[in-house]
Amino acid sequence: MKGLLLPWLVGNSPQGPYQMTSKLALSKQLGLFPSFTKSDNSNLMCQTCTRAISPLSLYQMEGPKLPSHNDSTQHHHKTPSSMAKPISIEVYNPNGKYRVVSTKSMPGTRWINLLIEQDCRVEICTQKKTILSVEDIIALIGDKCDGVIGQLTEDWGETLFAALSRAGGKAFSNMAVGYNNVDVNAANKHGVAVGNTPGVLTETTAELAASLSLAAARRIVEADQFMRAGLYDGWLPHLFVGNLLKGQTVGVIGAGRIGSAYARMMVEGFKMNLIYYDLYQSTRLEKFVTAYGEFLKANGEQPVTWKRAASMDEVLREADVISLHPILDKTTYHLINKESLATMKKEAILVNCSRGPVVDEVALVEHLKQNPMFRVGLDVFEDEPYMKPGLADMKNAVVVPHIASASKWTREGMATLAALNVLGKIKGYPVWGDPNRVAPFLNENAPPPAASPSIVNAKALGLPVSKL
Repeated sequence: MKGLLLPWLVGNSPQGPYQMTSKLALSKQLGLFPSFTKSDNSNLMCQTCTRAISPLSLYQMEGPKLPSHNDSTQHHHKTPSSMAKPISIEVYNPNGKYRVVSTKSMPGTRWINLLIEQDCRVEICTQKKTILSVEDIIALIGDKCDGVIGQLTEDWGETLFAALSRAGGKAFSNMAVGYNNVDVNAANKHGVAVGNTPGVLTETTAELAASLSLAAARRIVEADQFMRAGLYDGWLPHLFVGNLLKGQTVGVIGAGRIGSAYARMMVEGFKMNLIYYDLYQSTRLEKFVTAYGEFLKANGEQPVTWKRAASMDEVLREADVISLHPILDKTTYHLINKESLATMKKEAILVNCSRGPVVDEVALVEHLKQNPMFRVGLDVFEDEPYMKPGLADMKNAVVVPHIASASKWTREGMATLAALNVLGKIKGYPVWGDPNRVAPFLNENAPPPAASPSIVNAKALGLPVSKL
Protein backbone atom coordinates (compact mmCIF):
# COMPACT_ATOMS: atom_id res chain seq x y z
CA MET A 1 0.00 0.00 0.00
CA LYS A 2 1.14 3.54 -0.69
CA GLY A 3 0.60 6.91 0.92
CA LEU A 4 0.05 10.08 -1.06
CA LEU A 5 2.08 13.12 -1.82
CA LEU A 6 -1.06 15.20 -1.89
CA PRO A 7 -1.26 16.84 -5.32
CA TRP A 8 -3.55 19.64 -4.18
CA LEU A 9 -0.75 20.86 -1.93
CA VAL A 10 1.74 21.27 -4.74
CA GLY A 11 0.25 24.49 -6.13
CA ASN A 12 0.06 25.00 -9.88
CA SER A 13 3.53 23.81 -10.74
CA PRO A 14 3.42 21.26 -13.57
CA GLN A 15 6.57 19.80 -12.11
CA GLY A 16 4.83 18.73 -8.88
CA PRO A 17 5.95 15.22 -7.83
CA TYR A 18 2.65 13.36 -7.56
CA GLN A 19 4.16 9.95 -7.00
CA MET A 20 2.79 7.90 -4.08
CA THR A 21 5.62 7.30 -1.62
CA SER A 22 4.99 6.29 2.00
CA LYS A 23 3.55 3.02 3.25
CA LEU A 24 -0.10 3.10 4.23
CA ALA A 25 -1.16 0.80 7.03
CA LEU A 26 -4.90 0.40 6.56
CA SER A 27 -7.25 -1.79 8.53
CA LYS A 28 -8.63 -4.58 6.38
CA GLN A 29 -12.16 -3.30 6.68
CA LEU A 30 -11.25 0.07 5.19
CA GLY A 31 -10.59 -1.23 1.67
CA LEU A 32 -7.58 -0.77 -0.59
CA PHE A 33 -6.27 2.15 -2.60
CA PRO A 34 -4.92 1.99 -6.13
CA SER A 35 -1.39 3.12 -6.84
CA PHE A 36 -0.74 6.32 -8.76
CA THR A 37 2.24 7.69 -10.63
CA LYS A 38 2.68 10.99 -12.39
CA SER A 39 1.88 10.78 -16.12
CA ASP A 40 3.45 12.90 -18.85
CA ASN A 41 0.59 15.43 -18.80
CA SER A 42 0.97 16.00 -15.01
CA ASN A 43 -2.11 13.96 -14.23
CA LEU A 44 -2.02 10.85 -12.08
CA MET A 45 -2.02 7.56 -13.92
CA CYS A 46 -3.99 4.86 -12.10
CA GLN A 47 -1.98 1.66 -12.33
CA THR A 48 -5.10 -0.44 -11.87
CA CYS A 49 -7.08 0.78 -14.88
CA THR A 50 -4.34 2.85 -16.61
CA ARG A 51 -6.63 5.90 -16.77
CA ALA A 52 -5.29 9.38 -16.10
CA ILE A 53 -6.91 11.20 -13.15
CA SER A 54 -6.71 14.92 -12.50
CA PRO A 55 -4.79 15.60 -9.29
CA LEU A 56 -7.67 17.72 -7.99
CA SER A 57 -10.08 14.81 -8.24
CA LEU A 58 -8.39 13.28 -5.23
CA TYR A 59 -9.96 15.88 -2.96
CA GLN A 60 -13.72 16.38 -2.74
CA MET A 61 -15.07 19.39 -0.95
CA GLU A 62 -18.45 17.95 0.03
CA GLY A 63 -16.71 15.30 2.14
CA PRO A 64 -12.98 14.70 1.78
CA LYS A 65 -12.28 11.23 0.48
CA LEU A 66 -9.96 9.46 -1.85
CA PRO A 67 -11.89 8.34 -4.91
CA SER A 68 -12.01 4.85 -6.23
CA HIS A 69 -9.85 4.46 -9.31
CA ASN A 70 -12.86 4.73 -11.61
CA ASP A 71 -14.00 8.10 -10.23
CA SER A 72 -13.27 10.67 -12.92
CA THR A 73 -15.15 13.63 -11.43
CA GLN A 74 -12.98 16.72 -11.11
CA HIS A 75 -13.49 19.07 -8.16
CA HIS A 76 -11.58 22.28 -8.71
CA HIS A 77 -10.93 24.46 -5.67
CA LYS A 78 -8.56 27.20 -4.68
CA THR A 79 -5.00 26.04 -4.06
CA PRO A 80 -2.27 28.12 -2.46
CA SER A 81 -0.41 30.13 -5.07
CA SER A 82 2.96 29.54 -3.41
CA MET A 83 3.55 26.47 -1.34
CA ALA A 84 6.35 24.53 0.26
CA LYS A 85 7.26 21.11 -1.00
CA PRO A 86 4.36 18.65 -1.21
CA ILE A 87 3.41 16.94 2.03
CA SER A 88 3.29 13.16 2.35
CA ILE A 89 0.51 11.62 4.41
CA GLU A 90 -1.13 8.37 5.46
CA VAL A 91 -4.91 8.17 5.21
CA TYR A 92 -7.24 6.11 7.37
CA ASN A 93 -10.99 5.74 6.77
CA PRO A 94 -10.98 7.79 3.54
CA ASN A 95 -14.79 8.07 3.39
CA GLY A 96 -15.12 9.48 6.90
CA LYS A 97 -17.44 12.43 7.42
CA TYR A 98 -15.02 14.52 9.48
CA ARG A 99 -11.47 15.30 8.35
CA VAL A 100 -8.90 15.25 11.18
CA VAL A 101 -5.23 15.94 10.47
CA SER A 102 -2.32 14.93 12.68
CA THR A 103 0.88 16.85 11.93
CA LYS A 104 2.97 13.92 13.18
CA SER A 105 2.70 10.18 13.48
CA MET A 106 1.90 9.41 17.13
CA PRO A 107 2.49 6.28 19.22
CA GLY A 108 -0.15 3.57 19.36
CA THR A 109 -3.24 2.90 17.26
CA ARG A 110 -6.04 3.43 19.77
CA TRP A 111 -6.27 7.13 19.00
CA ILE A 112 -6.72 6.36 15.31
CA ASN A 113 -9.38 3.75 16.00
CA LEU A 114 -11.31 6.06 18.31
CA LEU A 115 -11.48 8.69 15.56
CA ILE A 116 -12.40 6.18 12.87
CA GLU A 117 -15.19 4.75 15.01
CA GLN A 118 -16.74 8.22 15.12
CA ASP A 119 -16.72 8.60 11.32
CA CYS A 120 -13.49 10.59 11.04
CA ARG A 121 -11.15 10.49 8.09
CA VAL A 122 -7.68 10.59 9.65
CA GLU A 123 -4.71 12.03 7.76
CA ILE A 124 -1.27 11.66 9.34
CA CYS A 125 1.66 13.67 8.03
CA THR A 126 4.61 11.39 7.33
CA GLN A 127 6.93 14.11 6.05
CA LYS A 128 10.51 13.39 7.11
CA LYS A 129 10.90 16.76 8.75
CA THR A 130 11.25 17.15 12.51
CA ILE A 131 9.48 20.50 12.80
CA LEU A 132 6.84 21.53 10.29
CA SER A 133 6.71 25.15 9.19
CA VAL A 134 3.57 27.27 9.26
CA GLU A 135 3.41 26.88 5.47
CA ASP A 136 3.60 23.10 5.78
CA ILE A 137 0.71 23.03 8.23
CA ILE A 138 -1.41 25.37 6.10
CA ALA A 139 -0.87 22.92 3.27
CA LEU A 140 -2.01 20.05 5.48
CA ILE A 141 -5.12 21.94 6.59
CA GLY A 142 -6.19 22.57 3.01
CA ASP A 143 -9.66 23.90 2.16
CA LYS A 144 -11.69 21.69 4.46
CA CYS A 145 -10.53 20.45 7.84
CA ASP A 146 -12.53 19.80 11.00
CA GLY A 147 -9.66 19.54 13.45
CA VAL A 148 -5.88 19.26 13.86
CA ILE A 149 -3.68 17.40 16.32
CA GLY A 150 -0.37 19.21 16.55
CA GLN A 151 2.90 19.30 18.45
CA LEU A 152 4.62 21.58 20.93
CA THR A 153 7.29 22.47 18.35
CA GLU A 154 4.79 24.16 16.01
CA ASP A 155 3.90 27.85 15.94
CA TRP A 156 0.14 27.96 16.42
CA GLY A 157 -0.75 31.62 16.16
CA GLU A 158 -2.98 33.93 14.15
CA THR A 159 -1.92 32.55 10.76
CA LEU A 160 -2.68 28.91 11.50
CA PHE A 161 -5.87 29.51 13.45
CA ALA A 162 -7.15 31.73 10.66
CA ALA A 163 -6.37 29.00 8.13
CA LEU A 164 -8.06 26.34 10.25
CA SER A 165 -11.11 28.53 10.75
CA ARG A 166 -11.40 29.21 7.02
CA ALA A 167 -11.33 25.46 6.44
CA GLY A 168 -14.24 25.02 8.85
CA GLY A 169 -12.11 23.70 11.71
CA LYS A 170 -13.16 24.22 15.30
CA ALA A 171 -10.61 22.18 17.24
CA PHE A 172 -6.86 21.97 17.77
CA SER A 173 -5.01 19.96 20.38
CA ASN A 174 -1.37 19.86 21.36
CA MET A 175 -0.03 16.41 22.09
CA ALA A 176 1.48 17.95 25.22
CA VAL A 177 0.46 19.32 28.56
CA GLY A 178 2.19 22.62 27.80
CA TYR A 179 0.92 25.08 25.21
CA ASN A 180 3.55 27.82 25.15
CA ASN A 181 3.53 27.42 21.36
CA VAL A 182 -0.15 28.40 21.15
CA ASP A 183 -1.58 31.91 20.95
CA VAL A 184 -4.78 31.18 22.86
CA ASN A 185 -6.15 34.67 22.17
CA ALA A 186 -5.86 34.02 18.43
CA ALA A 187 -7.67 30.72 18.89
CA ASN A 188 -10.42 32.48 20.83
CA LYS A 189 -10.74 35.07 18.08
CA HIS A 190 -11.38 32.35 15.51
CA GLY A 191 -13.54 30.21 17.77
CA VAL A 192 -11.10 27.29 17.86
CA ALA A 193 -10.95 25.09 20.96
CA VAL A 194 -7.40 24.42 22.18
CA GLY A 195 -6.73 21.07 23.85
CA ASN A 196 -3.79 19.79 25.86
CA THR A 197 -2.99 16.51 27.62
CA PRO A 198 -2.46 16.85 31.38
CA GLY A 199 -2.98 14.08 33.90
CA VAL A 200 -0.99 11.45 32.02
CA LEU A 201 2.59 12.75 32.29
CA THR A 202 3.06 13.02 36.05
CA GLU A 203 4.89 9.82 36.97
CA THR A 204 6.90 9.44 33.78
CA THR A 205 8.20 13.03 33.96
CA ALA A 206 9.06 12.60 37.62
CA GLU A 207 10.88 9.36 36.79
CA LEU A 208 13.08 11.11 34.25
CA ALA A 209 13.88 13.89 36.73
CA ALA A 210 14.91 11.21 39.20
CA SER A 211 16.96 9.49 36.49
CA LEU A 212 18.80 12.71 35.66
CA SER A 213 19.42 13.32 39.36
CA LEU A 214 21.03 9.92 39.75
CA ALA A 215 22.94 10.12 36.45
CA ALA A 216 24.42 13.48 37.43
CA ALA A 217 25.20 12.45 41.01
CA ARG A 218 27.01 9.26 40.00
CA ARG A 219 28.56 10.66 36.77
CA ILE A 220 27.04 7.86 34.73
CA VAL A 221 27.30 9.52 31.31
CA GLU A 222 30.96 10.46 31.84
CA ALA A 223 31.77 6.92 32.94
CA ASP A 224 29.89 5.41 30.00
CA GLN A 225 31.79 7.55 27.49
CA PHE A 226 35.09 6.73 29.21
CA MET A 227 34.36 3.01 28.98
CA ARG A 228 33.28 3.12 25.33
CA ALA A 229 36.42 5.04 24.42
CA GLY A 230 38.54 2.11 25.64
CA LEU A 231 40.19 4.20 28.35
CA TYR A 232 39.49 1.88 31.29
CA ASP A 233 42.56 -0.14 32.20
CA GLY A 234 41.79 -1.02 35.82
CA TRP A 235 40.11 0.07 39.03
CA LEU A 236 41.33 3.27 40.65
CA PRO A 237 40.32 4.83 44.01
CA HIS A 238 39.44 8.20 42.50
CA LEU A 239 37.83 7.04 39.23
CA PHE A 240 34.51 8.89 38.69
CA VAL A 241 33.79 9.56 42.33
CA GLY A 242 30.35 11.13 42.61
CA ASN A 243 27.80 12.10 45.25
CA LEU A 244 25.88 9.82 47.63
CA LEU A 245 22.19 10.76 47.75
CA LYS A 246 21.19 8.92 50.92
CA GLY A 247 20.75 11.32 53.82
CA GLN A 248 21.22 14.40 51.63
CA THR A 249 18.57 17.06 51.01
CA VAL A 250 16.47 17.20 47.88
CA GLY A 251 14.99 20.56 46.97
CA VAL A 252 11.87 20.96 44.87
CA ILE A 253 10.83 24.27 43.35
CA GLY A 254 7.19 23.90 42.35
CA ALA A 255 5.51 21.13 44.34
CA GLY A 256 2.60 20.46 42.03
CA ARG A 257 1.74 17.01 40.72
CA ILE A 258 5.09 16.35 39.00
CA GLY A 259 7.22 18.07 41.65
CA SER A 260 5.49 16.13 44.42
CA ALA A 261 5.83 12.82 42.56
CA TYR A 262 9.55 13.48 42.10
CA ALA A 263 9.93 14.38 45.78
CA ARG A 264 8.25 11.14 46.88
CA MET A 265 10.58 9.11 44.63
CA MET A 266 13.70 10.76 45.98
CA VAL A 267 12.58 10.63 49.63
CA GLU A 268 11.44 7.02 49.59
CA GLY A 269 13.95 5.75 47.05
CA PHE A 270 17.09 7.37 48.51
CA LYS A 271 15.98 8.36 52.02
CA MET A 272 16.63 12.03 51.30
CA ASN A 273 15.28 14.90 53.38
CA LEU A 274 12.98 17.33 51.61
CA ILE A 275 12.86 21.08 51.34
CA TYR A 276 10.36 22.58 48.92
CA TYR A 277 9.13 25.97 47.79
CA ASP A 278 5.67 26.57 46.37
CA LEU A 279 3.11 29.32 46.67
CA TYR A 280 0.69 26.72 47.98
CA GLN A 281 1.24 24.27 50.80
CA SER A 282 1.58 20.66 49.63
CA THR A 283 -0.21 18.96 52.52
CA ARG A 284 -0.31 15.51 50.92
CA LEU A 285 3.42 15.59 50.28
CA GLU A 286 4.14 16.68 53.83
CA LYS A 287 1.97 13.88 55.22
CA PHE A 288 3.76 11.34 53.00
CA VAL A 289 7.22 12.36 54.19
CA THR A 290 6.06 12.43 57.81
CA ALA A 291 4.58 8.93 57.54
CA TYR A 292 7.71 7.58 55.83
CA GLY A 293 9.89 9.16 58.49
CA GLU A 294 7.86 7.45 61.20
CA PHE A 295 8.19 4.15 59.38
CA LEU A 296 11.97 4.48 59.23
CA LYS A 297 12.19 5.45 62.89
CA ALA A 298 10.04 2.48 63.89
CA ASN A 299 12.52 0.23 62.07
CA GLY A 300 15.55 1.71 63.75
CA GLU A 301 16.63 3.98 60.91
CA GLN A 302 17.22 7.70 60.74
CA PRO A 303 13.88 9.34 59.90
CA VAL A 304 13.55 11.65 56.90
CA THR A 305 12.30 15.19 57.39
CA TRP A 306 10.50 17.87 55.37
CA LYS A 307 10.51 21.65 55.36
CA ARG A 308 8.48 24.18 53.45
CA ALA A 309 10.84 27.02 52.55
CA ALA A 310 9.81 30.63 52.89
CA SER A 311 11.66 31.54 49.69
CA MET A 312 13.26 29.94 46.66
CA ASP A 313 16.68 31.16 47.83
CA GLU A 314 16.28 29.06 50.97
CA VAL A 315 15.95 25.94 48.80
CA LEU A 316 18.94 26.94 46.69
CA ARG A 317 21.13 27.44 49.77
CA GLU A 318 20.19 24.25 51.62
CA ALA A 319 19.53 21.55 49.01
CA ASP A 320 22.11 19.16 47.58
CA VAL A 321 19.89 18.24 44.62
CA ILE A 322 17.42 20.76 43.21
CA SER A 323 14.71 19.91 40.70
CA LEU A 324 12.72 22.61 38.92
CA HIS A 325 8.98 22.13 38.37
CA PRO A 326 7.43 25.62 37.99
CA ILE A 327 5.16 26.84 35.25
CA LEU A 328 6.72 29.17 32.68
CA ASP A 329 5.52 32.75 32.80
CA LYS A 330 7.11 36.17 33.14
CA THR A 331 7.80 35.53 36.84
CA THR A 332 9.72 32.30 36.23
CA TYR A 333 11.64 33.28 33.08
CA HIS A 334 15.35 32.89 33.95
CA LEU A 335 14.38 31.92 37.49
CA ILE A 336 17.78 30.26 37.60
CA ASN A 337 20.34 32.90 36.63
CA LYS A 338 23.86 33.98 37.55
CA GLU A 339 22.81 35.19 40.99
CA SER A 340 20.71 32.14 41.91
CA LEU A 341 23.41 29.75 40.70
CA ALA A 342 25.91 31.50 42.95
CA THR A 343 23.57 30.85 45.89
CA MET A 344 23.75 27.06 45.41
CA LYS A 345 26.31 24.72 46.93
CA LYS A 346 29.52 24.20 44.94
CA GLU A 347 28.76 20.48 44.49
CA ALA A 348 25.00 20.82 44.05
CA ILE A 349 23.01 19.10 41.29
CA LEU A 350 20.42 21.03 39.29
CA VAL A 351 17.72 19.24 37.29
CA ASN A 352 15.25 20.80 34.85
CA CYS A 353 12.41 18.84 33.27
CA SER A 354 9.97 21.77 33.29
CA ARG A 355 10.53 24.48 30.66
CA GLY A 356 13.82 25.50 29.09
CA PRO A 357 13.59 29.29 29.59
CA VAL A 358 13.28 28.80 33.36
CA VAL A 359 17.09 28.55 33.25
CA ASP A 360 19.44 31.22 31.88
CA GLU A 361 21.48 28.77 29.81
CA VAL A 362 24.34 31.18 29.09
CA ALA A 363 24.80 31.79 32.82
CA LEU A 364 24.57 28.05 33.46
CA VAL A 365 27.35 27.24 30.99
CA GLU A 366 29.63 29.78 32.65
CA HIS A 367 28.80 28.37 36.09
CA LEU A 368 29.57 24.83 34.93
CA LYS A 369 32.94 25.99 33.59
CA GLN A 370 33.89 27.68 36.84
CA ASN A 371 32.54 24.93 39.12
CA PRO A 372 33.53 21.50 37.75
CA MET A 373 31.93 19.65 40.69
CA PHE A 374 28.57 21.35 40.10
CA ARG A 375 26.40 19.15 37.90
CA VAL A 376 23.24 19.56 35.91
CA GLY A 377 20.68 17.30 34.24
CA LEU A 378 18.60 18.92 31.50
CA ASP A 379 15.67 17.60 29.49
CA VAL A 380 14.58 21.01 28.16
CA PHE A 381 16.49 23.94 26.70
CA GLU A 382 16.07 27.65 26.33
CA ASP A 383 16.04 27.67 22.52
CA GLU A 384 15.03 24.14 21.57
CA PRO A 385 16.18 22.25 19.64
CA TYR A 386 19.46 24.14 20.14
CA MET A 387 21.77 24.33 23.15
CA LYS A 388 23.65 27.48 24.05
CA PRO A 389 27.30 27.48 22.94
CA GLY A 390 29.54 25.47 25.23
CA LEU A 391 26.86 23.38 26.94
CA ALA A 392 27.51 20.29 24.82
CA ASP A 393 31.19 20.40 25.83
CA MET A 394 30.48 20.34 29.56
CA LYS A 395 31.29 16.93 31.07
CA ASN A 396 29.39 17.94 34.20
CA ALA A 397 26.15 18.28 32.23
CA VAL A 398 23.76 15.43 31.37
CA VAL A 399 21.58 16.47 28.45
CA VAL A 400 18.69 14.55 26.86
CA PRO A 401 16.33 15.64 24.03
CA HIS A 402 13.04 16.51 25.78
CA ILE A 403 12.09 12.91 26.58
CA ALA A 404 10.47 13.34 30.01
CA SER A 405 7.14 12.01 28.73
CA ALA A 406 8.72 9.35 26.52
CA SER A 407 7.37 6.18 28.08
CA LYS A 408 5.20 4.02 25.85
CA TRP A 409 2.13 4.18 28.10
CA THR A 410 2.38 7.94 28.52
CA ARG A 411 2.95 8.84 24.87
CA GLU A 412 0.10 6.57 23.74
CA GLY A 413 -2.08 8.16 26.40
CA MET A 414 -1.15 11.66 25.24
CA ALA A 415 -2.07 10.73 21.66
CA THR A 416 -5.42 9.37 22.85
CA LEU A 417 -6.23 12.47 24.90
CA ALA A 418 -5.25 14.82 22.06
CA ALA A 419 -7.44 12.91 19.60
CA LEU A 420 -10.38 12.91 22.02
CA ASN A 421 -10.01 16.66 22.57
CA VAL A 422 -10.48 17.23 18.85
CA LEU A 423 -13.20 14.61 18.52
CA GLY A 424 -15.13 16.01 21.46
CA LYS A 425 -15.33 19.49 19.93
CA ILE A 426 -16.28 18.09 16.52
CA LYS A 427 -19.08 16.03 18.04
CA GLY A 428 -20.30 18.82 20.31
CA TYR A 429 -19.40 17.03 23.56
CA PRO A 430 -18.96 18.98 26.81
CA VAL A 431 -15.57 19.46 28.46
CA TRP A 432 -14.44 17.01 31.15
CA GLY A 433 -14.75 18.46 34.64
CA ASP A 434 -11.23 17.64 35.90
CA PRO A 435 -8.50 17.46 33.23
CA ASN A 436 -6.08 15.90 35.72
CA ARG A 437 -8.29 12.85 36.32
CA VAL A 438 -8.21 11.21 32.92
CA ALA A 439 -8.18 7.50 33.81
CA PRO A 440 -11.64 6.91 32.24
CA PHE A 441 -10.28 8.07 28.88
CA LEU A 442 -7.31 5.72 29.07
CA ASN A 443 -9.21 2.55 29.94
CA GLU A 444 -8.86 0.43 26.81
CA ASN A 445 -11.55 -1.99 27.98
CA ALA A 446 -14.35 0.56 27.91
CA PRO A 447 -15.48 3.37 25.60
CA PRO A 448 -14.15 6.78 26.64
CA PRO A 449 -16.55 9.31 28.18
CA ALA A 450 -18.43 11.54 25.73
CA ALA A 451 -16.36 14.60 26.61
CA SER A 452 -13.23 16.51 25.64
CA PRO A 453 -10.58 15.62 28.26
CA SER A 454 -8.98 19.08 28.47
CA ILE A 455 -9.79 22.33 26.62
CA VAL A 456 -7.71 25.22 27.96
CA ASN A 457 -9.95 27.96 26.51
CA ALA A 458 -13.26 26.29 27.32
CA LYS A 459 -14.39 29.18 29.52
CA ALA A 460 -13.48 31.81 26.94
CA LEU A 461 -15.48 29.94 24.29
CA GLY A 462 -18.40 29.31 26.63
CA LEU A 463 -18.17 25.51 26.27
CA PRO A 464 -20.36 23.43 28.60
CA VAL A 465 -18.76 21.31 31.34
CA SER A 466 -19.54 17.59 31.57
CA LYS A 467 -21.52 16.40 34.58
CA LEU A 468 -20.10 12.88 34.22
